Amino acid sequence: MNQTSTAPAKTILETAPLGFQWPCIDPFLFCVHHVDTYPAGNEAMGPATSLAGRNMGQDFEGKDGWRMYHGQTVPGFPQHPHRGFETVTIVKSGLIDHSDSLGAAARFGSGDVQWLTAGGGIVHAEMFPLLDRAGPNTTELFQIWLNLPAKDKMVPPHFTMLWDRSIPRVTQLDDAGLTTTITVIAGTLGGKRAPSPPPHSWASRADTDVAIWCIAMPAGAKWTLPAASGAETVRALHFYGGKTIAINHHQQDAHACMLVRSDHAIEMQAGTEPCELLLLQARPIAEPVAQHGPFVMNDRAGIETAFQDYRSTQFGGWPWDRDDPVHQRDDGRFARHADGRIEHIKD
Repeated sequence: MNQTSTAPAKTILETAPLGFQWPCIDPFLFCVHHVDTYPAGNEAMGPATSLAGRNMGQDFEGKDGWRMYHGQTVPGFPQHPHRGFETVTIVKSGLIDHSDSLGAAARFGSGDVQWLTAGGGIVHAEMFPLLDRAGPNTTELFQIWLNLPAKDKMVPPHFTMLWDRSIPRVTQLDDAGLTTTITVIAGTLGGKRAPSPPPHSWASRADTDVAIWCIAMPAGAKWTLPAASGAETVRALHFYGGKTIAINHHQQDAHACMLVRSDHAIEMQAGTEPCELLLLQARPIAEPVAQHGPFVMNDRAGIETAFQDYRSTQFGGWPWDRDDPVHQRDDGRFARHADGRIEHIKD
């Protein structure tokens, strides 16, 4: 992030505009906010409309308010590898069909979160089935990449489902009777602790102060963000919903990533429209980062080894009969883990 604002220096340390890929702080590597207003779905669970004029296979332009991404029939991301970090996928609306090289599968959405440790290597697909034949099929999600320290980069891959019903919400009523809601995906707030992340995650350590919070404030609402518990904690507020928000009396009029001080409480007030923010905080890993495409290691040699290993082993191979698998139309939200354990979630 580059410093683009000097006010107020004691609270907002840096700001940077939000693009398609949001600025991040160590140990967070990547954050993207996908919002696609997909039309009605067809028999194949893809868009029931012409795909003419799209750059199929690389459709990121947002034509008509939605993207196919790398999908050819169903929007999404067909099989691709990862090594050396974690993905945290927060689905606010719509559905994701997950399939991976371990043989695990899931359909999740409507507030669910998938936390995937790539570790030594995994291949997975993330497809967005459009089940509603009348439409629309709006999909909104965050995908966050969280780094792993050097000693954990080659741990066995593992995925955890944090179902919506298990994720705590903290509500705070202000003096005007307006309620701010904070969804606690990682960390602890107001005595409520998020579900456990995967065992080798940086977030699984008691001293890393990792927090991932989705903050929703109605118009005019006030809320105080408490100070972080760790002395080395770094904290970023991504303001992406609404027109204005006051941060300790500084009015922020543009969507931005704000690096803020973490050692004291921060007073926030939404403007004349509802506001939404994503908070990412943690103690930095503070190790060298070498990244090339889907691999994140500590040096160039680690990246070269990752490519060699993927070419020779395919990280265990691909057990599915297509690169872009989607589950059955009438499948509800579920997870089938690599050990055979199955979860079914009632809507």
